[in-house]
Amino acid sequence: MQDLAAHIEAGLPDAVLRTEVRRGELIVWVKRDTVVSAATFLRDDAQCDCKMLLDVCGVDYPEREQRFEVVYHLLSHRQNHRIRMKVATDEDAPVPSVAGVFSSAGWFEREAYDLYGILFSGHPDLRRILTDYGFEGHPLRKDFPLTGHVEVRYDDEQKRVVYEPVRLTQDFRTFDFLSPWEGPERMLPGDEKASEDEEAQG
Repeated sequence: MQDLAAHIEAGLPDAVLRTEVRRGELIVWVKRDTVVSAATFLRDDAQCDCKMLLDVCGVDYPEREQRFEVVYHLLSHRQNHRIRMKVATDEDAPVPSVAGVFSSAGWFEREAYDLYGILFSGHPDLRRILTDYGFEGHPLRKDFPLTGHVEVRYDDEQKRVVYEPVRLTQDFRTFDFLSPWEGPERMLPGDEKASEDEEAQG
């Protein structure tokens, strides 16, 4: 894999930022604006020969200046290896779409846009794919509230599904974390015998 990494670095001198072999798989970090040419090279080069794009996913690192990583999982059946290509971006800078290189990227990129808000320039149909069209925010971002912004329920009077702001009937963040031995005073099955014995001895 180290030889393959060196080959990719030589073939993409203006695109590759760094490479790493981890658990027998090659990871290649590339510049955001070169992702299409890098994907094309990994597909067409005889030594790479990655004809299949298995997945495109997002990762959120809110503490970083470029908080998102877009991860492309590529497979070569002929060479029997996998290459993971990574691109860093932020909330505003779009990543060029690789849907023209791998047709399977179309839905994968829509999923990353829907769940993380990662933008893909040149995508033929960039819209939500898993959440509803009126959904607010991107649910896999680390700063997305656990309760969400709206709740969905079926209204029997209106005979339709309605969206309402989230209402918490209990404040989930003020638990009284008592130990099981100091919890609520309740009679457990069998405890009544102990009280009867104490009364008889007293």
